[in-house]
Amino acid sequence: MTVGTRTRHVTGAASTAVRPVLEAPRRPARVLAAFPAGVYLEVRTDLEPSVIAVITGAATRLPNSVLLAAELPHVTVGDEASVGDGSVELGHLSLRARRWWDPAPPLGPVDLVRLAEALPRVVPHGAGLAGNAAVALLAESCASGWLLGAVTAAEQLVGLGPGLTPSGDDVLAGLLVTLRHLGGAAGAERAVWLAGWLAATVTFDARTRTTPISATLLHCAARGEASPEVIDVLRCVAGGHPLEPALLRLHALGHTSGADLTQGIAIGLSAIVGMGAGGGT
Repeated sequence: MTVGTRTRHVTGAASTAVRPVLEAPRRPARVLAAFPAGVYLEVRTDLEPSVIAVITGAATRLPNSVLLAAELPHVTVGDEASVGDGSVELGHLSLRARRWWDPAPPLGPVDLVRLAEALPRVVPHGAGLAGNAAVALLAESCASGWLLGAVTAAEQLVGLGPGLTPSGDDVLAGLLVTLRHLGGAAGAERAVWLAGWLAATVTFDARTRTTPISATLLHCAARGEASPEVIDVLRCVAGGHPLEPALLRLHALGHTSGADLTQGIAIGLSAIVGMGAGGGT
């Protein structure tokens, strides 16, 4: 008896970031990329995130992920799928989210002195855009609170670099999440204000300027949503916990993604320390 074509009904844990898309009316989707531990689906929707990652426990838990405790079906790029009405239909798999996790957990109040002490230890090793002029402009502008320079640099960085998540996007994502979380936790209102402007800049036309996966992750970062590896670094910085193990886990992501995210975190942390001390104009 052949059972290979039967639909498998499974449940999973989904990021709250994808809840609007999962609970919307069913829409067609297509397989954008397929790996042993994860499948990326591009959903035909105006909602964000428009790309949903269906992953196993072996994959990085991106903020747009649905995690299932089962094997992924064999699919190839271009295969059809559907998302909505509370489930994902992918190959012979029917996945329904039964549990939810928060990709933007709040941090408790943090002292600016603690952030300043952590700043020298947040060092990106092997960043894809090391020495890039736009990254330098972004760092200098954020540190001084120069909005025009920061926005100009951000526009230059969207989509810059190769891969599913270009280095420029990863730097911006790390920066946005840091300004949102640590800026808010430190009471640095100017940093949160800067995050709002930068978020509007990088998400305005992200779908036309970078890869679909990276555009989705920029939208997530604009709301403070990130992978656990990023959040853990911010939590260690805020709570004074050992930082090096968290940085090592973050640097292990992708070819240069972890280092690029770290570079964005360092830029954001420097800006918050400066703004919280009364800097920025």
